[in-house]
Amino acid sequence: MKFDLTKRTMWMAILILLAASATYAQSLGDYARQARKDKPKSETAVRQYDNDNLPADDGKLSVVGPAPATASDGQKPAQAAASDPKAAQAERQKAADDMQKRIDAQREKITALSHELDLDQREYRLRAASFYADAGNQLRNSAQWSKDDTQYKSDMDSKQKAIDAARDELTNLQDQARKLGVKEQEKDSDSDKDKDKK
Repeated sequence: MKFDLTKRTMWMAILILLAASATYAQSLGDYARQARKDKPKSETAVRQYDNDNLPADDGKLSVVGPAPATASDGQKPAQAAASDPKAAQAERQKAADDMQKRIDAQREKITALSHELDLDQREYRLRAASFYADAGNQLRNSAQWSKDDTQYKSDMDSKQKAIDAARDELTNLQDQARKLGVKEQEKDSDSDKDKDKK
C-alpha cells in the first residue's frame, strides 16, 4: 500500500500546521501571563466596602460633600424632633392620624359610589319589570327601550369602574399605612367585606 506523493504531502502539511498552532497557542498563553505580570497597578483602584473592612473603631464614616445643616441653621425642626423621642412620637402619631383620615375618606367615597350604583340598579329593574309587563308598551316603545338599555349599561359600567378605581386607591392607602407602621382601625372593614360579597 503505497501512498502517492500528494497524499503524503497533504498529511505532512496538516501535521506541520497542527504543531505550529499548538506552539503558537502556548506562546500566546505565555505572552498573556507575562503581560499580566508586567501590567502597572493603577492608582485609581476601586475600593469595595463590606462588613469585614468597614471601620469599626471610631463609629463614623467620612462623607464627601457639604456638612449637614443643624437645626439652629434654620433647618426644619424634624432633625431636632428626631433627637427628642416625645416630638418624634407626636410626629408619627400625626402622620398616622392623617393616613387614617385619608383611608376613612376613601372608604366613605366607596360607600357612596356603591350606594349610588345600587339605587340605579334597583331603578333599572323596576323600569324593566314595568316595560316587560305591558305587551303594548313593548310594541310601541321597543326602540326607545333599547336606547335606554344601552345608556343604562354604559352608565353602570362607568360607575363600576369608578368603584374599582376607588377600591384600588384604598388598597394603595392601606399599603402605605402598613409601610409607615400605622395600624388601621377595623371598624368599617367588615362592612366592606359584606358589600364585596354582594
